[in-house]
Amino acid sequence: MIRAAVANDVTEIRAMIRELAEYERAVEQARATEEQLRQALFDDTHPAAFALIAEDDDTAETVGYALWYPRFSTWTGTRGMHLEDLYVRPGARGGGHGKALLATLAALCEREGYERFEWWVLDWNEPAVEFYKSLGVEFLDEWRVCRLSGAPLKELAGRAPGR
Repeated sequence: MIRAAVANDVTEIRAMIRELAEYERAVEQARATEEQLRQALFDDTHPAAFALIAEDDDTAETVGYALWYPRFSTWTGTRGMHLEDLYVRPGARGGGHGKALLATLAALCEREGYERFEWWVLDWNEPAVEFYKSLGVEFLDEWRVCRLSGAPLKELAGRAPGR
């Protein structure tokens, strides 16, 4: 079963974020607190992101999640969706939960008129790459992810006019 996350899911979402970060060999970077996640996902006026929960049909156990947020394309003039995280716990993989999460998000894109559904995948994560290929995903190899954080972000911010 796929359902929208509720505030009571935050503890489980945070646990799965840490599991995903461990799998991606970056657990030290997964610093989000439960309170930060609660604020980001369930703010009354302007949530920063949204989440879906995958539950096992037989046990109702939480087996995965997808966390996404809207984007905007200046080229198409339309909104799109960025999938930040897609995670299914190892014991539940192969059970269709990942595909069900992605299908639910694709249906949301269609309903909302989102023309693009995009996410990143680590190049070494061959099982995920093969899974996405099986769905017909287009890989945009000519684009590179850019990130500015920490001291370089602070340094550039210090160069802003008027500072």
